[in-house]
Amino acid sequence: MADRTDNRRTNRERPPLGEREAVILRSVVTRFIQTAAPVGSKVLAVEGVVDLSSASIRNTLSTLEGLGYLDHPHTSAGRVPTDLGYRAYVDELMDRTGVAPVEQQLLRAGLEQLYGDVESLMRETSRLLGQFTNLLGVVLSPRLATGVLERIDVVPLSSSRLMFVVSVRGGFVKTIMAEFDAEVRRSDLDRVVQAMNERLAGLTLEEVRATAAERMRDLDSGDRTGVVRLVLHQAATLFAELPDERQAEVGGAQQIVTQPEFQAAEDVRSVIELLENQDVIVHLLEADAAPFDANGRAVVKIGQEGGLADRFGGTFSVVKAQYRLGDTTGSLGVIGPKRMDYAYAVTLVEYLAGLLSGTAPDA
Repeated sequence: MADRTDNRRTNRERPPLGEREAVILRSVVTRFIQTAAPVGSKVLAVEGVVDLSSASIRNTLSTLEGLGYLDHPHTSAGRVPTDLGYRAYVDELMDRTGVAPVEQQLLRAGLEQLYGDVESLMRETSRLLGQFTNLLGVVLSPRLATGVLERIDVVPLSSSRLMFVVSVRGGFVKTIMAEFDAEVRRSDLDRVVQAMNERLAGLTLEEVRATAAERMRDLDSGDRTGVVRLVLHQAATLFAELPDERQAEVGGAQQIVTQPEFQAAEDVRSVIELLENQDVIVHLLEADAAPFDANGRAVVKIGQEGGLADRFGGTFSVVKAQYRLGDTTGSLGVIGPKRMDYAYAVTLVEYLAGLLSGTAPDA
C-alpha cells in the first residue's frame, strides 16, 4: 500500500509524471469519479485508454501507487485516487468545459428576478448549486465591511432607545439598538444625522470605522443631542462585521446523501453535523480567501486541505469562488466527497460567481 504521508506532499514536492503515467492517472480519476468503484488494469485495457497491454498498465498503476498518486484498497484489485492524485488531476489533468447553453438559460432564469432580494438570491443560488452538482451548495452573504456606506439613519424607538440603520450600497442594511438617556428633538436629530452622512457617506465601512473620530470631531463638540458621541462610541459595532452576522445558505442536502460515500448512518451524521455548524461552513469558504478576482476563478481544497480533517477525517472537498454584489464581496461554492466531478464543479461555481457579479458571458 502507498505510504499515506505521500498524500500530504505539496505541489512543489509532487513527483513528476511521465506521459504514460499522466494518461493513466487521468483515466483512473475520471472513471472512479463516474463509478465510485476501484479501477483495475483490465478495465483500462478494455476501454483502450492507452495502447498498452493489461500487464503494462498494471505496472504503471503500481508506479503511480508507489509515487503516492493512487491507493490500493485491501479488498479490491483496483486502485483509487489519493488526495495527491486528485490534486494532480485538478491542477494538471482534468479537461475544462463551459456550462452548456441550456444550463446557462436555466440558471439565469432562476436568478434574474431575485437581484433586488439578497436573501432570496443567496437561497436560490445555493439550491441551484446543490441541484446541478448533487453536492452541498453554499452561498455566504457578502462581507459588509468591504461595502460602501450609503447612509446612516437614527430612529428613536422610545425615550431611552435608539435604532441605528446602516445602509450599504447594493441594498444591504444593518441595524443596531442602543440605550440612550436623553430626550432628543426630531429637528436636532435630523440635523445631526445629515451632518454625519455628509462626512461619512461614500466611504467603506472599514474606512468609517478607522476615521470616524477624526472626521466628526468638530461635530461631537457642538452636538447637543449626544448622538455623535454615541455613534463614535459604538463605531466598532456599527461599522464592523461581527462573525455571527455572516449568513450561509446551504442547498442540496437531499442530493448529497444519495452519493455512495454517505450511505452508512455514521456517514450521513457527518453531513448533518456539517449542516448544523454554520461557523465551520463560513470558515471553509472564507479560509485562505484571496483579494476579489474579477474573473471569479475557483479555488479547490481537497480532503486534508479542506479544513475539515480534524473533525471529518478529510472526507470532504471544497470548490469555492468569490462574487461581488455592488461594492461588497461574498463567497459561494460546493462541499462534497473527494470523489466529486471537479471539472463540472469548478465550471459551475465559476459561472455562478460570474452570474452574481454580472460578468458571466451570455449563452
